[in-house]
Amino acid sequence: MLTDAYSLRGNVFQFSEQHNYIKPNDDRALDLMSRAAEAIMEEFKDIVLAYGQSDEYSFVFKKNTNVYNRRASKLATNVVSLFASSFVYYWPRYFGTQMMQYPPAFDSRTVLYPSDKNLRDYLSWRQADCHINNLYNTCFWKLIHEKGLTPAESQERLKGTMSSDKNELLFKEFEINYNNLSAVHRKGTILLRAKNDQINGDLDLGLQLIPSGSSTARGGQSAKSQRVVSNLRAGKNSRPNIDRLHIDLIGDQFWTDFPEILDPPKR
Repeated sequence: MLTDAYSLRGNVFQFSEQHNYIKPNDDRALDLMSRAAEAIMEEFKDIVLAYGQSDEYSFVFKKNTNVYNRRASKLATNVVSLFASSFVYYWPRYFGTQMMQYPPAFDSRTVLYPSDKNLRDYLSWRQADCHINNLYNTCFWKLIHEKGLTPAESQERLKGTMSSDKNELLFKEFEINYNNLSAVHRKGTILLRAKNDQINGDLDLGLQLIPSGSSTARGGQSAKSQRVVSNLRAGKNSRPNIDRLHIDLIGDQFWTDFPEILDPPKR
């Protein structure tokens, strides 16, 4: 079962402009979104994973959850109301003395996916969307900030371009290797419950977005990420904290490393 909290749906551009968000990515806003999502996970213990990017977060409840007797409307309203209040409550922590100009609007939905594959496909779609949008926005704002193009000119310059064209533009005109940019911007944020206090915090394991089922996805995990997985499985010094990971969840490796997400241990 999955519940989405779509932040600022319908007026995200207006909200970001009114509150002077840094373009193309404002880490204050992204961190605030993740903090609000963590508040959801702290309240709803049956959430096994959350994934967020841009103005949205998705929350995966364990298969056998009985929260609110599995009533979709009750889950959606309670998740989104707590998300909205947490967003407002934690705003000063990330934006300091910058006042919120007006209340943000959120909406949500609850979906019961019939299979693990359907759930994985959905989350893969959201992470792929994160990559596609970030690549475009990085090019779009670089052309404006460093080449002096207007928004309309930048949009026209990028019209009809493929991902390879955008990567080449960044490398040739701005000496930027897209794969070296921050993983939180390219891959979004995965929230998992921590089991080892040595890994609490933000984790960038350096994994690439790899097509599901590829040999690289199955065997290309770094030694660092392998140590993290080992620590998580050991369960030592456990405490109820939540880790932020910025890694690939499209390939098989993530689901192999964290099988308890789809197949929680029996109690």
